[in-house]
Amino acid sequence: MTERLLALLILCLVAGAPLGAALLWTGNLILDFVFFYPLFMSGLWMFGGLYYWLHWERRWAWGPQAAPPYLKGQPWITILIPCHNEARHGGDTVRSALGQRYPRVEVIAINDGSTDGTGAMLEELAESHPRLRVIHLARNQGKAMALRMGALAARGEYLICIDGDAILERDAAAYLAAPMVHHPRVGAVTGNPRVRTRSTLIGRIQVGEFSSIVGLIKRTQRVYGQIFTVSGVVAAFRRRALDQVGYWSLDMVTEDIDISWKLQRDHWSIFFEPRALCWILMPETLRGLWKQRLRWAQGGAEVFLKNIPGIRAWPHHRLWPMALEYCISTIWSFAVALSLILWMAGLIVDLPGRLHVEALVPPAFTGMVLATACLLQACISVFIDHRYERGLFRSLYWVIWYPLAYWLIGLLTTLWAFPRVMLRRHRARARWESPDRGIKAPTP
Repeated sequence: MTERLLALLILCLVAGAPLGAALLWTGNLILDFVFFYPLFMSGLWMFGGLYYWLHWERRWAWGPQAAPPYLKGQPWITILIPCHNEARHGGDTVRSALGQRYPRVEVIAINDGSTDGTGAMLEELAESHPRLRVIHLARNQGKAMALRMGALAARGEYLICIDGDAILERDAAAYLAAPMVHHPRVGAVTGNPRVRTRSTLIGRIQVGEFSSIVGLIKRTQRVYGQIFTVSGVVAAFRRRALDQVGYWSLDMVTEDIDISWKLQRDHWSIFFEPRALCWILMPETLRGLWKQRLRWAQGGAEVFLKNIPGIRAWPHHRLWPMALEYCISTIWSFAVALSLILWMAGLIVDLPGRLHVEALVPPAFTGMVLATACLLQACISVFIDHRYERGLFRSLYWVIWYPLAYWLIGLLTTLWAFPRVMLRRHRARARWESPDRGIKAPTP
């Protein structure tokens, strides 16, 4: 009962903040917040990305002739591949994991209650690859349980977790493990996922999104010391750190966000390694994109509500900027919704001056500033990321669609997921669902 009352209180605060602003400010000031908050965040991401590049990344050797990092002591690395109905793509994933240039790598594939030919495919591969082990779960237990079972069976101290449809570059394992080998307080390292499904407009836009948005955000968060989430499709973990925090939670929709917060609450650091490339499949239909982003929004809300009471003490102050950013972003979504409601109401009835919203379309100058910022952000991100992916400059054409397509989806999923999570009585175990893998999925 106490948790439900707390959830209702937070919901009132989040949803009521824009309403309070509407009563104290004019409708046009709400629009100022709606339009200039993304501008501020864009500037923050550009500054953070450039600082990361100038301070660290530009000095790194990269390319076919660059030697992979040396791992002191040559420790064993275990690559965990949880699979659920991955008969179509799982073989390429396993072969890419087995093809790492670092010699001391073992691969564990966890067949989590698949109903297609995944189990038979994995067993066939195991017969010809002695470094591959297969664990079969009788029924669908969820990705978090599959990862737990794989971690318990692993011989390595460093665990690399990839999705059953992802393809690792040949030195990704070494790059992911190196920060943990060299820095004893690093508990996890998130890799650099690159989109390989781009046969539709949605797929092409995501190519630009993962460089111009996701890449810059990860770099910026690394600069100020905390990362909201490791990439669920490619991340590495220190086994001792996982053991201290209790491994992955079984009842969270997004186990990657949850484990990131659990590690950082326990004062483990998370690094971002852009050289650890992993080629991934992403949705190329509106339905698939909506389901994916709704799950992300729901998972973020779950983790935020779960952790916010426990990070108020000063020892967790390094998590405050991350929590504040999430909270303001959620308020922004409700502010956009409120602006739309006030604008539509103003077309029907005469509203008081404080609540009147003249137009949802920004003035010409404001729109030009936002467009310029989006283009500049895309150019900076492509400049930083272009050495990791050929032809990335062509994605600039598709990035111009990003604000319209993805801000709208992010807004709607937040409005739908946040109240739903806070008013839910209890959480059930998170199960697998077969996602949208894209219309075409070429191997890089």
